[in-house]
Amino acid sequence: MQQTNDATSRSRGSVQLVLFNKPYDVLSQFTAEPGKSCLADFLSIKNIYPAGRLDRDSEGLLLLTDNGRLQAQIAEPRYKLAKTYWAEVEGLVSPEALASLQQGLTLKDGITLPAQAKAIPEPPLWPRNPPIRERKTIPTSWVELSIREGRNRQVRRMLAATGFPVLRLIRASIGSWTLDGLLPGEYKCLSVPAPKAKQTAHPARSNSKRHK
Repeated sequence: MQQTNDATSRSRGSVQLVLFNKPYDVLSQFTAEPGKSCLADFLSIKNIYPAGRLDRDSEGLLLLTDNGRLQAQIAEPRYKLAKTYWAEVEGLVSPEALASLQQGLTLKDGITLPAQAKAIPEPPLWPRNPPIRERKTIPTSWVELSIREGRNRQVRRMLAATGFPVLRLIRASIGSWTLDGLLPGEYKCLSVPAPKAKQTAHPARSNSKRHK
C-alpha cells in the first residue's frame, strides 16, 4: 500500500476524507472474503468508511470518511453529486448511442436521468491486471459518462443498452474530487470542512391568548 501526500493537519470543524484509487478485483469493504482482496489490504486508517461503493470489477476513485453526514452527502443520489466514469467499450461508439445516454434511456428498473456523455481518446491509464479480453476483429473505443444516480451497475447497464458492452470501467471523479496523481492502491488524506446540519424550521409561536 502506498500513500501520497501526507494527511493535512486537522483543524477544528474539519473531518477526514480519503481519496483511494481502488484497483480491479478489490472489494469496496474492509471485511475480507475468501480469495478476494478488500480495502483492509491497502488502508490501515482507523474509523473511516466508504462513501458509496465501486464494483469489484471496476477501478478508480473511492472516497472514505470518518464523518457520517459527509458519507451520506457523497453516497446518496438525492444530493446530486456528479460521478464521472471512463469506459472502454466494445465497438466504435456511435453518435446515436451518445444521444440516447444524454436523453435518458429505459432500463429494467426505470428510465435513467439524462447523463453527460461524449466520446474521448484513450486516457493515459495504468495497465489493468489482468488485461481486458480483446477480439482482433472488433475495435474498442472510450466514453466519458457523468451521472447523478446510484443504481446498481448503472453505467455498465446503460452502455450495454445502447449496444456497447463495457470492457473496462474507471471512476475518474466524484464531485470536485479526482484520481489525479493516484496509482492503483494509492491514497491521499484530506482535511475538509465538516458538513453543517440542516436547520429545522420551527413554527412561529403566537403570543395571543386563547379565549375560552
